[in-house]
Amino acid sequence: MTTVSYIIAPPAIPALPVAGSDALFPVRRVYCIGRNYAAHAIEMGHDPDREPPFFFQKNPNNLDASGVFPYPSRSSDVHHEIELAVALKSGGRDISPSNALDHVFGYAVALDMTRRDRQAEAKKAGRPWDIAKAFEHSAPIGPIQSAETVGHPSEGLIRLKVNGEQRQSGNLNQMIWKIPEMIAHLSDYFKLAAGDVILTGTPSGVGPVQQGDTLEASIDGLPPLTVSVI
Repeated sequence: MTTVSYIIAPPAIPALPVAGSDALFPVRRVYCIGRNYAAHAIEMGHDPDREPPFFFQKNPNNLDASGVFPYPSRSSDVHHEIELAVALKSGGRDISPSNALDHVFGYAVALDMTRRDRQAEAKKAGRPWDIAKAFEHSAPIGPIQSAETVGHPSEGLIRLKVNGEQRQSGNLNQMIWKIPEMIAHLSDYFKLAAGDVILTGTPSGVGPVQQGDTLEASIDGLPPLTVSVI
């Protein structure tokens, strides 16, 4: 048996808590769909018609279950975006929508924190959004609830409060592209695999956060997520 050695110590595998279990969910990749709720597309200045979906990525270690969001430096306009996270237990290529949910392990409440000022600069220059989306701690997330327990939610309230004031409110049934369609579309371009996480878009009401804020995110049937901005 050959022993593998590394020039430097390999990084730890990013992993997330699972509700009702001591075992962790290892994260491989993070895919995020853009403008997947019509009202949010409108508030961002876009036509909500059912155009082909588009995705961007965050890094696996951007997912943060600590309940703390450190406000990033070199930004003065950072926004909250509540999202349903889908955690995959298997994958493949060319997955059909009819079989897509067979690959889902479970679901969680997550936030896609966005440096809106840096995103605006990138859009204006025609550049990628990485600096606005894939920064450290940019995806706070709650415990994953297994699909065996919660089923596969296709409707249910999705809400976010900031310091007790409701900012975002919608329903999962308002998604333009549904979960099976997202999985199928991604598998046309990427080989999906166990450990992949998909953030499924945000309803309208996105807005800025400040140091000292408390964010309370909830989706019907899932463990809620509370995050302190420090």
